Amino acid sequence: MRVLMLSWEYPPVVVGGLARHVHALARHLARDGHEVVVLCRHVAGTDAQTHPTTDRMVDGVRVIRVAEDPMHVTFEQDLIAWTLAMGHAMVRRGLELLRTWQPDVVHAHDWLVAHPAIALAETSARPLVATIHATEAGRHSGWLSHPLNQQVHSAEWWLANRADELITCSQAMRAEVSGLFEVPADEITVIHNGIEGRGWRVPADEIARARSAFAPNGEPLLLYFGRLEWEKGVQDLLAALPSIRRDHPGTRLVVAGRGRHQEELVAQARKLRVRRAVHFAGHLPDRELRTALGAADAVVLPSRYEPFGIVALEAAAAEAPLVASTAGGLGEVIIDGITGLAFEPGDSAAIRAAVDSVLRDRKSARRRARTARARLAEDFDWTHIATATADVYRRARVSERGILGRPKIPTGNAFTP
Repeated sequence: MRVLMLSWEYPPVVVGGLARHVHALARHLARDGHEVVVLCRHVAGTDAQTHPTTDRMVDGVRVIRVAEDPMHVTFEQDLIAWTLAMGHAMVRRGLELLRTWQPDVVHAHDWLVAHPAIALAETSARPLVATIHATEAGRHSGWLSHPLNQQVHSAEWWLANRADELITCSQAMRAEVSGLFEVPADEITVIHNGIEGRGWRVPADEIARARSAFAPNGEPLLLYFGRLEWEKGVQDLLAALPSIRRDHPGTRLVVAGRGRHQEELVAQARKLRVRRAVHFAGHLPDRELRTALGAADAVVLPSRYEPFGIVALEAAAAEAPLVASTAGGLGEVIIDGITGLAFEPGDSAAIRAAVDSVLRDRKSARRRARTARARLAEDFDWTHIATATADVYRRARVSERGILGRPKIPTGNAFTP
C-alpha cells in the first residue's frame, strides 16, 4: 500500500514518544513492502533559508520535511498560530506531492496535523486514519479551563470524528477518547506502542563510569526520564525523596528530560532540601540514556497521566528495575509484582514503599526486570504492530461523516458525568 503519514515530530526532531512511534512504524511498514511517505517539519525556530524543505529517502522511508514560513510565531507563545502555520506549509507541500503520487491512505498522528491531514485526505479522496496519542483533557486531569485548552480539545474532537478509522495506544486511551469525543468504543482499534529490543544494553565499563558520575560514593541511584510536565508526576517523586533518603541514606536521583515544569521542580527540590541529591540532566542522547538506565538501581515513572508509556518499554529493554504508576496505559504495560512494582498515581507514600522494596530486595527487582524484558518480544514487537496497522489501512474506507459543527466544551470536569 501507499501510505502518507503526517506527524509534527519525526527524528531527529524529537519532542516526546510520538517521534519514536512514528519513526518505528514507518520503517517497519516500509520493510514489509509498503511505500511510506512521512510529511513532517524541521526543528522549531528555523526558516526556509536555514532549513529549506527537504525530500529524502531514509531507512526505506521517503521523508519530506517542510520549512517554516517567515512569519514570526513560536511554539511556546503562539501554539495555535504556530500549528496552523505548520499545517499550511504541510498542505502546500502535500498538494505538490499529490500531483505525481497518490496515497491509498492518509495517516494522521495527533491533533497538530489535523488540518493538513484532513485537507490532503479530502483532496486525494482517500480514507483518513488517525491515531490519538494523548488528549488535552487527560493532560489537565479533565479540566479545559482556558481558551487554549478548549481550542486544542476541539481540534482533537474534529480529528477523531472526521477520521474514517481511529487508533489508540491502549485500552485506557480508547475509553478516554470514546468518552471525550463521542465516538463509539467499538469503532476504535487499540494497537500498543512497541520497542526495538536490540541495542539497549551497554558495556559494563560505560555503566561503571555513569555510576561514578551520578553516584560517586556508591549511593543508591534512581532515574526518571521523560518530559518535565505536571502530568508526568515528577513532583510526587520529589516529595517522596526525603523519606527515601532517610530509609536509604545518600540516595540520589537523576531527572533526565526537558519541559515547562522544570523550574518548579528545581524550586521544589530546594524547598525539600534535596537539591544537591537531584541532578537535572536535561535531554540525554540515546547512548547516554541507555547507559543511565544500566546504571540505575530503579527507574521511577510517577505519571499522573500516561496514555501508554513508551519509557516503561525502554526501561524494560535495558533490563532496569521499574517502579511505575498505574496511570492510563502504564497500568497495561506494568504487571505489578511480575514485571515491576506499581502504585496509584499521585501517592508519594506508595512511591517511597515501592522504591524501598526495590532497594532492599535487589534479587527480586532483577528478576522482575528480566521478566519485563522477555515480555517485549511477545506483546510489544514492532513487526506485529506494523502488521496490525496495515490491517487497519486495508479496511479503511472513505465514509460519509456529514457536516460537523463545533463540539460542546465541558464547563466542568470532562471526566465527571
